[in-house]
Amino acid sequence: MDRRKFLLAGSAGVAGVWVGSKILSTGMLSSWGFGRTFAAPPPLTQKVAAFDTVTLGKTGIRTSLLAMGTGTIGSGHHSNQTALGLKGLSGLLLNGYDRGLRFFDSADAYGSHPHVAEALKHVPRDQVTVLTKTFSRDPKSARDDLDRFRRELGVDYIDVCLMHCLTEGDWTERFKGVMDVLSEAKEKGVIRAHGVSCHSIEALRAAAKSPWVEVDLARINPIGAHMDASPQEVVSVLREMKAAGKGIIGMKILGQGDLRGRVDDAIRYALSLGVLDAFTIGAESRGEQEDLIRRVAVA
Repeated sequence: MDRRKFLLAGSAGVAGVWVGSKILSTGMLSSWGFGRTFAAPPPLTQKVAAFDTVTLGKTGIRTSLLAMGTGTIGSGHHSNQTALGLKGLSGLLLNGYDRGLRFFDSADAYGSHPHVAEALKHVPRDQVTVLTKTFSRDPKSARDDLDRFRRELGVDYIDVCLMHCLTEGDWTERFKGVMDVLSEAKEKGVIRAHGVSCHSIEALRAAAKSPWVEVDLARINPIGAHMDASPQEVVSVLREMKAAGKGIIGMKILGQGDLRGRVDDAIRYALSLGVLDAFTIGAESRGEQEDLIRRVAVA
């Protein structure tokens, strides 16, 4: 029995394949509160596990339902996760890998590329989805970033590269040069899919309407904490994205810590929306990570 099978043998009964919108009982949203407090969401109609295999939209990229975030309070090439040090964070990623997680969520802004690179030395490259993000807003910087990112990550290709933290409603015109660079990189096999992370409802709406966007990283939680707009507004846009076949990854699931007292309800809420292909949460210890994996299984 290999290492992962040994670790997961006791939890095989909860394994399965997440089927996205089939989890959702339509009409749930109208019965939930969306202020700073909210009613507990109803139980899911189908059990899931953090290590279930999902596909990101129409990209063909298959990965785990739960992504391992590396950017809690991430900016200036630093985050709560990178503060763990090279061995600390790479070890945390490998701990998740041993428990079936196959999604490494990184970014230049978090400074987590070296930590991901260290973890990748110990696992098969084709068994892990590597996502990263660029703040570049001009073509030359974007090209330079892609070359640098691959060197820092120690990889020949990046699975998903996103334009990071877009706020402009006209970003599809303003930053078309960067979009073209990422499209060319996909054609050359440098990346497998491109997309955006948005930090305004105007940017999110533009992403929903853009055929260029293959993957979107969206802020979503039931109390609207650190989000682009109210949960109702954001979910409406995400449904438009889902209908267009875009891959949707949820972030800020725990409201950047504001929902630390209602983790189970927050996870159940995210799963019950029926619009997320996957979601990312940044654990800061092995204990937190293993607790998250357990909580997803009982949501």
